[in-house]
Amino acid sequence: MAGNRGVAYIEPGTVEVQTIDYPELVLKDGPGVNPANVGRKLDHGVVLKVVTTNICGSDQHMVRGRTTAPPDLILGHEILGEVVEAGPGVEFIKVGDLCSVPFNIACGRCRNCKEGKTGICLNVNPARPGAAYGYVDMGGWVGGQAEYVTVPYADWNLLKFPDAEQAMEKVLDLTMLSDIFPTGFHGAYTAGVRPGSTVYVAGAGPVGLAAAASAQLLGAAVVIVADLNPERLAQARSFGCETVDVSQGSPADQIEQLLGVPEVDATVDAVGFEARGHGAGAGEAPATVLNSLMDVTAAGGRIGIPGLYVTGDPGGVDDAAKVGALSLSLGTGWAKSLSFTTGQCPVMQYNHGLMMAILHDRVQIAKAVNATVISLDEAPQGYADFDKGAAQKFVIDPHGLVAR
Repeated sequence: MAGNRGVAYIEPGTVEVQTIDYPELVLKDGPGVNPANVGRKLDHGVVLKVVTTNICGSDQHMVRGRTTAPPDLILGHEILGEVVEAGPGVEFIKVGDLCSVPFNIACGRCRNCKEGKTGICLNVNPARPGAAYGYVDMGGWVGGQAEYVTVPYADWNLLKFPDAEQAMEKVLDLTMLSDIFPTGFHGAYTAGVRPGSTVYVAGAGPVGLAAAASAQLLGAAVVIVADLNPERLAQARSFGCETVDVSQGSPADQIEQLLGVPEVDATVDAVGFEARGHGAGAGEAPATVLNSLMDVTAAGGRIGIPGLYVTGDPGGVDDAAKVGALSLSLGTGWAKSLSFTTGQCPVMQYNHGLMMAILHDRVQIAKAVNATVISLDEAPQGYADFDKGAAQKFVIDPHGLVAR
């Protein structure tokens, strides 16, 4: 049997590569595993040899100590891999298939899954609707920043690439299908972006950049990306976005300089609960982004919120923030008849179409987010660099299969 190694969260600011168990088609006890999930048989699952697995901003929240993640949790919910073992209940996925893994774990059987709401599957996490690999409070499914990983309900969850050789040529684009590309697209789509829209995206991290590229794919006339980080703003400009530096103050005036009016048709929050205030030297102020989006979204517009918000934040700036309670100007949203969409992206609603856009050269998402390949052993340094604001999307290559 092959060995296995994975990236484990140890304590705030620290991850390390550990020797871990080789995956089996049963969910065993371990860090973060819900007791009701222990012993769950996965005859419907497969074992993947991980080809690529990405570091996500959501992982970074855990590594900063801003969640209740337990020590030794194996991280990683953005996974692309080759099937090396299939359970007896798997009918259509075969050994040797190269597949993308949606970060949402979904059963395909419950009411929500049947309605396409795979981000809030009712059967895979006993604690609450919805589950994910390697993530706090998401059922305890082992993460994929590893050499091998188990994927349950494989016939339902896996997106098989039609041609493995073609897929490997575009693997740095296709690896984004597990999360950030569909998540960014979900943010833009639920914000109502359509041909001719003016769009404002708060946050120039990988999800924000993916939302900006998605807005362009949807036909937006102008996409404005805001951030505090000059390198990330430069990355947004590299594929045709306008930018706003919110270290210079609130965005409305800068939007007006670009568009002639201080508002846009559609907005996206790609920052989440660790938002900072606007202006030089501003500290953490978690409601800042949502309140500013309500200000700059035109009446009757929509706000897509793929940025992560949590119900438990040990590092919150006050008691309210520690339980996910923010001081929102909901009256502004009500008065302007704004619509909001929050929650996990239901990846399977989008990943096939976005795969086709990649395979047929309609989008270059890896270039947009500055995909950067690192080895499994380089993952701790990748986390450190990402935490410092590197304008890169780190793609872990556990087996050295990706051309650098």
